[in-house]
Amino acid sequence: MSAINKVKKYWNRKEDAVVYFKWVLGYTKPYIPQLAFLMIVDLISTLLSVSMAIIGKRMIDKASMGMVSDLWTIIIMYVFVIIGSEGLTMVSNMLSVVINEKFTFGIRKKVFRRILDTNWLDISKYHSGDLMTRLTSDVQSISEGISNTIPTIIRLIIELLVTFVTLSYYDIRLALFALLVAPIAMLASFILGRQLKKLQVKVQESESKYRSFMQESIANILIAKSFCLEEYSENKLQTLRDERMYWVFKRSKVNMYASAAIGLSFQLGYVVAFAWGAICIANKAISYGTMTVFLQLVNRIQGPIISLAHYVPLVISMLASAGRVIELQKLSKEKRTGEKIEPENIGVKVNDITFGYSDENVFENADIEFKPGDFTAIVGKSGIGKTTLVRLIMAFTDKYKGDITFYNNQGQTMKASPDAREFIAYVPQGNTLFSGTIRENILMGKKDATDEEIIEALKSAAAYDFVKTFPKGINTVIGEKGVGISEGQAQRIAIARALVKKAPFLILDEATSSLDEKTELSVLEGIRKWNPSPTCLLITHRRSVLSYCDREIVISGKKMEIV
Repeated sequence: MSAINKVKKYWNRKEDAVVYFKWVLGYTKPYIPQLAFLMIVDLISTLLSVSMAIIGKRMIDKASMGMVSDLWTIIIMYVFVIIGSEGLTMVSNMLSVVINEKFTFGIRKKVFRRILDTNWLDISKYHSGDLMTRLTSDVQSISEGISNTIPTIIRLIIELLVTFVTLSYYDIRLALFALLVAPIAMLASFILGRQLKKLQVKVQESESKYRSFMQESIANILIAKSFCLEEYSENKLQTLRDERMYWVFKRSKVNMYASAAIGLSFQLGYVVAFAWGAICIANKAISYGTMTVFLQLVNRIQGPIISLAHYVPLVISMLASAGRVIELQKLSKEKRTGEKIEPENIGVKVNDITFGYSDENVFENADIEFKPGDFTAIVGKSGIGKTTLVRLIMAFTDKYKGDITFYNNQGQTMKASPDAREFIAYVPQGNTLFSGTIRENILMGKKDATDEEIIEALKSAAAYDFVKTFPKGINTVIGEKGVGISEGQAQRIAIARALVKKAPFLILDEATSSLDEKTELSVLEGIRKWNPSPTCLLITHRRSVLSYCDREIVISGKKMEIV
């Protein structure tokens, strides 16, 4: 989808903003008490600020009349108000930080979980860098809007009303004139908002590309080094940075023009207030103290108006980010059926399956059965559909025609769904270890596994002999994707992670590709000794493992055939 179409998608319909705002408010409900308390603190702070202008007037009037004895009382009162105002500002800032942190984590956790629960085929269409941008920058924009921007807007409106009433008490004409800046500020905000709707999406998209490239480059740093891509990578990063800078600059320029218009209107109002006060003093219509009230309160009327104009773009940014997050939440969620069967002697029937990632099908009306306890090797050329078959059996997508049904020896059956993963253990292609200890990686297979079970799984995966040589054994810390150990060692730990689950259905997708033949056969022998023996699917290119298998299945011509 082009950037222009995305902008239209987010913003062409006015009701979208309403939907986004309702969605944001839905996430705000748990934090309403904290936000209410924060706004009460801000309201008291606003009242103290207005009272400072009134106290200042009395101070100057008393000084003008030479009433020194009363003056010290007013000065002490003024100091206490200042201290109280500053104290409330500190409390407000701390509350805002805490609420922002809680809200950020709360929404991020929910969105993160939604990504995990989303149909794999749908979520895989998004680059991981783009998902990270939505989870970080977009979520941060939303939380800032809820914990800071919206409460501040409410406080500014209250401050504007309180100040207007106070100034009207002294001079209604000056109060009304001070409000004349509002139309100019709102017009500038409207123009700014229309431009920012488009520019905010552009900025976020450019950040996604910028972050995605850095993430991929770091993840594939060996490729960059082996092909001497250091300079190319740096130049491409510079190009992406320049693209981001272009949109950030355009957004900043729009802000700058609007700020200039608002600032000039503010200065005009201040000059008028100053001139009006000077004329009134010359005519002996007001005191010097009242003059200071004019200047301070005109500032406090126009200040909130100008601030409100500045906060409008932040609200728009928040809603734009909400739209990007909502887009993820509209993706298809995995459908759990709630079905269960006794997890023993599991087989699976694949009936009349037709599936393709695009218009070109990978399978067409394909059938196969994996019988309980059988070791089945799946062979075929690269890209022919071996891993795709695994993804269908694992229910990583439900966008296919046909039926995939699990069954056991008791005659119980259930359709392929996320529920079936409870009795499936899976070792995918490549290095899939997480940073952390060896123990933590294996516990992902069975969260309550004992040390004895972990060691047993390591032995079955032919991994314990090298793990026990490490100074910290299973508590040895490894880096991302197994940095600190060899590829073969990482693969064996990944196998142990699957074996510790003791699942009755085991899938090994090129899981022994980094092992030598002797170690590979040792692993397969260990699995075959299980009692009861699991149903095992082995995707492999090695002919040596076929002697350990009961059957061999070849994928060819979009069909599956037993050899």
